[in-house]
Amino acid sequence: MNRINELFNRKKNNILSLYFCAGTPTFEGTAQTIRTLEEKGIDMIEIGIPFSDPMADGPVIQDASVHALKNGMTLRKLFGQLKDIRQTTTIPLILMGYLNPIMQYGFDNFCKSCQECGIDGMIIPDLPYKDYMEEYKPISDKYGLRVIMMITPETSEDRIRNIDGHTDGFIYMVSSAATTGAQKDFNEQKQAYFRRIEAMNLKNPRMIGFGISNKQTYEAAASHAAGCIIGSKFVTLLEEEKGDAAKAVDRLKEALNS
Repeated sequence: MNRINELFNRKKNNILSLYFCAGTPTFEGTAQTIRTLEEKGIDMIEIGIPFSDPMADGPVIQDASVHALKNGMTLRKLFGQLKDIRQTTTIPLILMGYLNPIMQYGFDNFCKSCQECGIDGMIIPDLPYKDYMEEYKPISDKYGLRVIMMITPETSEDRIRNIDGHTDGFIYMVSSAATTGAQKDFNEQKQAYFRRIEAMNLKNPRMIGFGISNKQTYEAAASHAAGCIIGSKFVTLLEEEKGDAAKAVDRLKEALNS
């Protein structure tokens, strides 16, 4: 069974997934960051593929992506850093990136490299659902990979049910239509969106991401989904700690609990 499915079968709530961008703060730190996050009890990791135009991301992750590219990170080099990662890690690993670098690599080759490294799935924010169904799903299925689709408060119920019926793993609930970035709290409108999706009784578990950075946002999101995805806040802390993932996670957990 895919490790993403194993996680959600075993753990029904309070799942914590962290995002960081490969190749930053240091070029060499990707594998060690992954190992440290697992040691610190993180349930799942999203590894960002740096790209020059990350349109769904706010300033923090945009800056991290630029930094990683300046450090020399490429998709090919990332796979090189991950080739032995499964000798020391067991938690689900997801690659998150935009279509452009993936298509330059070749989607079949990308999926093959993911399988060889032990990557469990991918999030491609600019992959249209129609293209996923017609061109990408058969290839990802061949390699046993989960393609995680995003929904927003503007996504129609028909589209959400379509995504739920034709994907596996989990559904990524974007907390708002804005780009990524820390927020102080989630207003009633956003919480009503969380409740509306919860009431749909989808077959796939849901993870909420974008804007989670403190106790208020974490608890509001976690109460309406299987767990939370935190990106910008962790990326900021990892940068401040100069790549020391252990210190960054400790500071993040402190922020989520106080």
